Formats: sequence, structure tokens, C-alpha cells
Amino acid sequence: MSERAHHWTSTAGTGPPPSPPDPAIVRSRRSGWIWFAGSITIMAGLFTAVEGLVALFDQTYYLLGPSGLLVFDLGAWGWIHLIVGVLAVLAGSALFTGAPWARVVTVVLAGFNALGQLVFLSAYPIWGVVVIALDVLVIWAVLVHGDEVAHEIW
Repeated sequence: MSERAHHWTSTAGTGPPPSPPDPAIVRSRRSGWIWFAGSITIMAGLFTAVEGLVALFDQTYYLLGPSGLLVFDLGAWGWIHLIVGVLAVLAGSALFTGAPWARVVTVVLAGFNALGQLVFLSAYPIWGVVVIALDVLVIWAVLVHGDEVAHEIW
């Protein structure tokens, strides 16, 4: 057996086992997802509110096909987007407090916003896809990492 191989086999398994990661670092990574979700929710809410304001005040901005929008006209969708956007900003801000109700409200609003954007795709397709992707990411972050943060001190 070579000297190098002998040295490897003689030191394998000796020495202290690796220490577990620092709990503060693990806790920080977990709460980082909630801070991320809160920030993205606020941004998506602001984008949705602006989208609603544009629909309300500049009816010619969005290009509609001959079939129009599903279910409502542009003015109704403007109000829906504005209200959902403002509520999303408030829910995203509440995520920073660690309140359990904020997680539930954020997931519901992000889901509703994604569905609203899906219906609104014919008016603004690229932006709708971007907001849907952000909403799905927020839902994932809150559902996967939201409960882990409930016991942390903010």
C-alpha cells in the first residue's frame, strides 16, 4: 500500500465529527424567504395597483382583441386590480411582522392576483406572465417557509 493511501485510511473516521450549522444562520435563511416574499408581494401589489390605475384612467393603453376581456370590461378590471394591489401591499407589509394571518392573506391574495392576471392576459400578456410568476414564487415561499418563521423573534 502506498504511503498516501495508508495515510488516508489511517486518518479516516478519526477526529471530531463536523459541527451542525449555526442555528442563527439557518434561522436567518428561513426568515430570509419570508422577507423576500414580503418584498415581492409589495412590489407585485404596487405593479398590480398601477396596472389598475392605468386601466381606469387611460382606456386606450391596453390593446384588446375583438373578444375583449373575460367576464368584465376594462374599467371593472381596473378597480379589481387596484383593490387587489393595495391589499397585497398591506399583506406583504404585514408579513414582516411574522403574523400568521398575514401568511394566509398573502397566499390568498397572490392566488387571486395570479388568476386575475391570467384573465387579463389578453390585454397585457407579457406583464401578466411576469406578475403570475412573481405570485407563484410568493405562494411557494410563504407555504414552504412561512411556518418556520412563526417561532422567531422579530
